[in-house]
Formats: sequence, C-alpha cells, structure tokens
Amino acid sequence: MASIGGFHEEEKDGNLSMVYHHPTLQTPSPSSSGEAASHDHSLQPLFLCLTTRLSISRFQKHPPLDYYTLFPFISPIEFSTRFPKHPSIHYHTVFSFQCNNKEFDARGGCDACNGSSFGTEYYCCDHCYKVYHKECVESPLKIKHPYHPEHSLQLFHYPTNYRNIECLCCGRVAQTLVYYCTICQAIMHPLCAMKRIPFFLNQPTRHDHPLTFFHRPNFLICDVCGLLRKNDPTYICARCNFVSHKDCLYSPCIIKISRHHHRISYTSSLQSGDCSCGVCHQSIINDYCAYTCLKCSDYVVHSRCAIGQDVWDGEELEGVPEEDDIIQDVRPFDTISNGVILYFLHEHHLRLEVNIPNYDENKLCQVCVCPIFEGNFYSCIKCDYIIHETCANAPRQVQHGLHPHLLTLKAKSGYIDDFFICNACERVSSGFVYQCPIRKCDFDLDVRCALISEPFDYKDHKHPLFINLDREEKLICQVCERKYYRQLNCIECNFIVCFKCSTLPYKVRYKHDKHFLELLYGKEVCHKDWCEVCERDLGDTNTKVFYWCDECCTTIHIECLLGEDPYMKHDQNFKVKGMEVQILHQSIRPLCDYCKNPCQGKIFKLYTNIACSVKCGFHISIDLRKKNMGF
Repeated sequence: MASIGGFHEEEKDGNLSMVYHHPTLQTPSPSSSGEAASHDHSLQPLFLCLTTRLSISRFQKHPPLDYYTLFPFISPIEFSTRFPKHPSIHYHTVFSFQCNNKEFDARGGCDACNGSSFGTEYYCCDHCYKVYHKECVESPLKIKHPYHPEHSLQLFHYPTNYRNIECLCCGRVAQTLVYYCTICQAIMHPLCAMKRIPFFLNQPTRHDHPLTFFHRPNFLICDVCGLLRKNDPTYICARCNFVSHKDCLYSPCIIKISRHHHRISYTSSLQSGDCSCGVCHQSIINDYCAYTCLKCSDYVVHSRCAIGQDVWDGEELEGVPEEDDIIQDVRPFDTISNGVILYFLHEHHLRLEVNIPNYDENKLCQVCVCPIFEGNFYSCIKCDYIIHETCANAPRQVQHGLHPHLLTLKAKSGYIDDFFICNACERVSSGFVYQCPIRKCDFDLDVRCALISEPFDYKDHKHPLFINLDREEKLICQVCERKYYRQLNCIECNFIVCFKCSTLPYKVRYKHDKHFLELLYGKEVCHKDWCEVCERDLGDTNTKVFYWCDECCTTIHIECLLGEDPYMKHDQNFKVKGMEVQILHQSIRPLCDYCKNPCQGKIFKLYTNIACSVKCGFHISIDLRKKNMGF
C-alpha cells in the first residue's frame, strides 16, 4: 500500500476521461461478478478497519503543519508488522452493499470522510460495524492527482475542530479522512479524489462551446468569479478565450442567502456603474458574473460570496415557489389587555412594569440572563418570571448573517447539561437560545448575538461594522486582544471587534456605586488606574476596555464585574460531564480549586469543590472522574 495512486487516460463511448487506478490492486466490481459474489467475502480483498488505523496513527511522530495538526495514516502492512499481536489486526472491512442512488447517499455518507455523501459502494467493519466508502477503505497513503499535479497528496486525518478547508473537487468542507498537500494546503475527500475526470465539458447554461480541462498549475483568472485560484480545477475555451473553475460552471441559478430578505439570481453581465457586494461590501467589477436581486435593483453579490458556507444553504430554488422561503411573522406574545400579555414561552400572564423601585442584582431576565436595572420590563403575576420589554419583542424566528438557515427561539437548548455555548461569542449561557432546527448544523446563538444586524454601530467607533467572512483563521479582536472566529469588522479602517465584546452591555450597575458604570474603550483612565474589585493595576493587565463611573472615578475589569460566565442563572443546578453543579451567589470570593484565582460574581460548586467558571468546573469534573477511576 506504499505505492502512489494515479490516473490514466481512457475513452468510453467516444468520451475521453482520466480514470483513477489503484497502485496495488484491481478490485472487481461487485455487480460484474453477480449477486452471489458480492456476498462471498472470500472473493473480496481484506482491508484493516479505518478506526484502528486512525487510533494508531495518532501516535506517529511527524512535524507540525502550520498551526493545526494532521495525523498521517498508517498502512495496514505497517500496522501488522509493528503490532503483530494487536487484537485489532483481525478487524477487517468487507464489502457490504451497493447504493442505487448515484447522486446522493441517503444514509448520510461514510464514517471515515465525514463530509462527502456521494458514494455508491460501501464496506462495513466486521467488528465496529461502521460503514465506509469503498474509495476511503482502499485509499493508498499517497495519490498523484491531475487537479494538483505538482505535488503528491498524502492521506491524513484532519481534526474536525480546526479550520475549514473546502475540497478541491466538490467544494464541500473536507474533514476527518482527507488527501492533503503539506506544501500548498490543497485538500480532497478520498471519494472525490478517485472520481473520473472528463477532458471535455458541455455546460450550455454557462458557455456556448465545449470546455477543455486544463491540467497544469495556472494563474488564469476565472471569467465567472473573477478570482485567481491556483489549486482549483480549471476548464478553458480556446475559441473565445474563456476560463472557468469547474465549480463555477455549476453555480446555482436562483438562491436565498442569509444576508438578504429576497431571492437573488445568477447573471453573467451587470449594468455599468459602481456597486458593492452585499456580503463582503467590497467593490464589484462588472466584467464578471454575479448575483442580483430582481426586486432590489441596487443589490448585487459576488458569485463566490453568494455561495459561501455561512451565506447559502446549498438549495437551488429554480422552479420552487418563492412563498416557500418567506419568514413567518408570528408575534412572540398575545395581548390580553392593556399592559398584560401572554408570552409564548411562559404559561402565566405578564404585566408591564415601568418603574424599578429597588435594583436587585439577583433578578435576571429569563431570556437574556442580564439584570434589569432600567427600562420597561414584564413580570409574571403568579411567579418570579421577569423579562425585558425588548426581549419580549424578540422575534420567534430570525435569519442571521452567521448562518444560512432560519433560527428558532427556544427556552432550552435541548442539551443534557442545561446550558449551551453560543456559536458567535463563545460564552456559555442558560438563557433562551436561537437554534437551527437542522440537527447536523449544531448551531446556537444567544439572544444578544442573534439580534445583531448589519450595519452594526459599535460604541466609540465612527464607522459601521459588518460581519467578517474570513473563517480561515482566528483574528485578533482589537478590543480584548483575543482570537475569535466570529467577528465584526470595519471596511474603512480595518477595525475588528469580536461578538463577545460587541454584545457587552453599555451600562451596568455595581453594588458599591450609586451611579451607572459605562463601558469605556480606548480612553485614558482617571487618576485611579486600578480595578476596584481585584485591586490590580490596569496597566499591568493590559486592559483597553473596562467599566467606568465618571463621577466616582471607579474602574472595574469586565471579568471582575460580570464574572467569567455572566449569562448563567443564579441558584441554577446543571450537569458537567454527568456531575451535579450548583451556582451560588455570595459576597465572599473563595479561591477556585482549579485556577486558584478568586471567584468573581458566581460560584460553581461541585460536591465540595469550588470553581470560578464552567470551564474550570469542567476541568475539576475530569480530575474527579480520573480520581474515582484510580488514575
């Protein structure tokens, strides 16, 4: 299995193609040998289970690649040589079934590549019963591919918690089992890497003439997307000097994106004039293809921006009635009488209150989990349930720029631990959640992040901010100076702020100050340059943002005032790794048993252990579990 897989030319029915050939075996097609042969395991080659190969490959020594890690796979021969008595040596995969659907696998793909669902033949492990594409099981450790001829691609395991890279062939995110170029970072699914490559393509909806595959590294600008993508497969028309990436030839005609309330349509020509993209907000060159809104004459989107991962849901809407994608405008409450409502997520009537007689920091809005210290709010006439008036008016469904599907407001996230992690600000929360109904998306937003829309006005910044599309790496927020994926940026001065900082409340209360404290960023502090709570010098903590009382010259760190997990409810009981955790609210500040820092605000109690945050509680629960198991 150490040889390199490759391609050779083959003509079938007058069509010339490049066809993959395995370096060491030629497996007969199950259909060619009859139904009986497909069930005769003795006629099928034996391959070691990919799960076993992966578990051993994690311990192989290899140089680091960029800032993330790829695990090189170990071959079955090397595995049996190094571990001759390992019990997994007998865990083989055998041919299991053949899918009749040649376009899409309704079973959900394979347990190896985890991102490609276009297989037609499958293997099944006789021990763990996992199902794998035939191509994934038989994949050699290296392959020479026409889409990337200058370097060989190596078989790696790509962890799912690292940055997303799209497969060169299908354009989907490639994770888990992949072919990868360590020099160019080109990546492919094994299934995609072994597909037949036609030399000629006829795509009359995009070009009038047949197109020819151009299989060498090139620096040709695509006439569809207007980009130079060196690693992407390219087709050309020599008659009219037309160049197009393969995926651009199959761009959808009509789609719905998360950044606009109408459908947009593909167009090969734009009217003259200056216009900017409705997604990335950069200028659009009229010589290239784009998407336009037929109802809003001034709305235009780059062809690549329109089909981005967080922008388009992947559905072609040509021929689908437009009424099917209209957001249902359902009010979140029913008006019972003047100032009395019935909220859709509470069983009792709520009464509108306009005055707050006494500020109580333990009284939190059930929706956003923030204290109520000013403004109107609703309180329950039978229980302690209270919510901000603005939270009561939050829509039941939103279309957010961070996700292509509609998000639905729910009282609970549905997780066993009774809290969720917001995909935008990365904070844990026990409040209400805007959740994607599609389970595989696993996408949650808290109410504060869900209600952020473009353009966004950030405190003390003179330009509007827009959602940053660059998810290749974590960028540094200029407010907290930490790295996050989800951010808002300024297109005029490159100012970047993360969702965590952008959703901080502008005004808060501190129990030892009778005035409001306001969020201050980038300005010099008064003569007091130390935090009122932790008593550390602000210069030593390299703080650019803090809460400040102008009249009393009180300065407090964000974490010291709000705590590490400000959106977890007081006196709540929940579970971390199956262990009961109780949130206490005390005036004392005990030391955290994990990080040894004083607890600020909330105290998390696990049996007799104290944690200052959910994160520290998670580590304590792991230590307790190891101790109980005798480690």
